[in-house]
Amino acid sequence: MPAGGQRAADGGKEVRRLDRVIIRFAGDSGDGMQLTGDRFTSETASFGNDLSTLPNFPAEIRAPAGTLPGVSSFQLHFADHDILTPGDAPNVLVAMNPAALKANLPDVPRGAEIIVNTDEFTKRPMAKVGYDQSPLEDGSLDGYQVHPVPLTTLTIEALKEFGLSRKEAERSKNMFALGLLSWMYHRPTESTEKFLRQKFAKKPQIAEANVAAFRAGWNFGETTEDFAVSYEVAPATTAFPTGTYRNISGNLALSYGLIAASRQADLPLFLGSYPITPASDILHELSKHKNFGVRSFQAEDEIAGIGAALGAAFGGSLAVTTTSGPGVALKSETIGLAVSLELPLLVIDIQRGGPSTGLPTKTEQADLLQAMYGRNGEAPVPIVAPRTPADCFDAALDAARIALTYRTPVFLLSDGYLANGSEPWRVPEVDELPDLRVRFATGPNHVLADGTEVFWPYKRDPETLARPWAVPGTPGLEHRIGGIEKQDGTGNISYDPANHDHMVRVRQAKVDGIAVPDVEVDDPTGDARTLVLGWGSTYGPITAAVRRVRAAGDRIAQAHLRHLNPFPANLGTVLEGYEKVVVPEMNLGQLATLLRARYLVDTRSFTQVRGLPFKAEQLATALKEAIDD
Repeated sequence: MPAGGQRAADGGKEVRRLDRVIIRFAGDSGDGMQLTGDRFTSETASFGNDLSTLPNFPAEIRAPAGTLPGVSSFQLHFADHDILTPGDAPNVLVAMNPAALKANLPDVPRGAEIIVNTDEFTKRPMAKVGYDQSPLEDGSLDGYQVHPVPLTTLTIEALKEFGLSRKEAERSKNMFALGLLSWMYHRPTESTEKFLRQKFAKKPQIAEANVAAFRAGWNFGETTEDFAVSYEVAPATTAFPTGTYRNISGNLALSYGLIAASRQADLPLFLGSYPITPASDILHELSKHKNFGVRSFQAEDEIAGIGAALGAAFGGSLAVTTTSGPGVALKSETIGLAVSLELPLLVIDIQRGGPSTGLPTKTEQADLLQAMYGRNGEAPVPIVAPRTPADCFDAALDAARIALTYRTPVFLLSDGYLANGSEPWRVPEVDELPDLRVRFATGPNHVLADGTEVFWPYKRDPETLARPWAVPGTPGLEHRIGGIEKQDGTGNISYDPANHDHMVRVRQAKVDGIAVPDVEVDDPTGDARTLVLGWGSTYGPITAAVRRVRAAGDRIAQAHLRHLNPFPANLGTVLEGYEKVVVPEMNLGQLATLLRARYLVDTRSFTQVRGLPFKAEQLATALKEAIDD
């Protein structure tokens, strides 16, 4: 475990100061590990540490209890300084059963602490995961600091006065574990007790039982001889600019970004969606905000969801549809229709493991080529990708800016790692947000040869090539819509070959001309020969790896793309400035393929598709090999 080097005495027990810690809670999917991790994260955020989280859910809706496929985990990395990832390996593993231990032990380094719920290490649970003997007794854990704790027994004993059944009392063992870890790392407790009373407000006995279990876990840490040391990780006072902060997940930040965009555009927000992992949280969150003019529509399927959203765009709303990869496939025809109609529409794709149903709860960034080309005909769509959970807020605003300014559907590519992970986010001031207001068409915009004033729905802004946005019902602005090719200007149906060629090229030129910032390159010495280029959620692991490489004395440059279509105007020049370009991706090299085709640069792919984010050490090793090659 990383040590800060200072030690102090506190009530007879040693307090060791650390600069960072990585904790992983693991148990059966019914053990409440996500709730436990979320509450520990909230305590840590309120304390002022920088943090990054990695929830890891079972892919099956309800795997058999006590089996390896049913293991759920939550990893939290918190520190007194700026950090970028949930950490490569846990310093502390809390294992609620044999399955949790076996599934997670390969990630735990020797010397780390393991807190084990000994009550679950009986013959049947161990047999389910292939343990012939107890790993607590056969010496296989001798290289670790093992803390055997009968969590279930202690919890039931602590809750005797509440008259709960054994099964009801057992459910609170995650709160006992949370209390123990809260003591161990000096976390605040008031917010968790308040949360429990609010969560179970309709069942006050259950609420107080959970609070009692939480306090019992804290008291156990305080009094037991097995935990002779507790740890302090000071607030990250130098990691954050001045401001008001809160802990936020990617999906929540994205939801807030969409609401902020609608307010800044002075347009109602309409979400047409169908529930799908890991995008459903956006639908859940936006449905809570009718007071901001948000209308959320849970459709009967993916196609109906985007159809309703496109209809709302035609009607003058900031329209959004949310989904994941399988849903994008179903929405593709309507996305093409939005390209043809040239209406603003945000398509939010929270990527997950594929193909087909794939790995619903695991992360991947393999929908880039689908977003780029996954429609019939020439149907170009801008693509924006956030890089951290908090950055999802800004990415939503940016995607809305592009959609509203250029009258086009826009893809926003987040993924499961960003969606469910969390980090501190500085709440912006309203005057820091961009002005996204648009002008609707109000009258004729073209004069015919005979002097007649008419409305041409496809007459374009000379700078953006955007067509006018006419709200249905505006007198004199009636015009034809539909998927058949339009005549430039008039919007009439046209099968003319020359007009079709012209319209295809204009739509492409509109996307190519979208104003996006130049890509920024981090090259401190200015003489690095190797550039590592990433996109989306690889930002954290890449940046952490680059820090390690530089700390070892090697020179390397780093750049990260938010805009994937169009690419930043200076990207070609940047790529030409380095002898080697390494592109890490959680796919088989999709961005690298686009870069090779566009810029004729021999990019080097470093890829994985394991349903998990890169580890910093893994990337650092690959970058070192590229530099030395």
